[in-house]
Amino acid sequence: MSGFLVGAATGILSGFGIGGGSLLILWLTIFEGTAQYAAAGINLLYFLCCAPAALVSHFRNHLIDMRAALWCALAGCITSPLASLAAGAIPTGWLRRLFGVLLLVLGCKELFAKTESPGRTSR
Repeated sequence: MSGFLVGAATGILSGFGIGGGSLLILWLTIFEGTAQYAAAGINLLYFLCCAPAALVSHFRNHLIDMRAALWCALAGCITSPLASLAAGAIPTGWLRRLFGVLLLVLGCKELFAKTESPGRTSR
């Protein structure tokens, strides 16, 4: 039952763009004992189910820069196979450490980033 609740909660957070996938990986590796490589694969499958609903919502609300999305998709198609091969060659302990560092860097960036108030334009 706890797996269902965690899945539902991280799915909802993913739909809002909060990073539910990162929370799912943490849950799987820390509390469920899943290997990092397997948890990342599960997260990718999970993302395929959550992403379409979020994409439709963002598209309807005109929140997608189509030019930037095209460049990101192109970069992802090129780098994803290479990153997959690299992740398969890196020991699980290092993958966990690298993922932890990534989360810390992103968290600090978000914590200390300057944001504009909605409706205000910068001069």
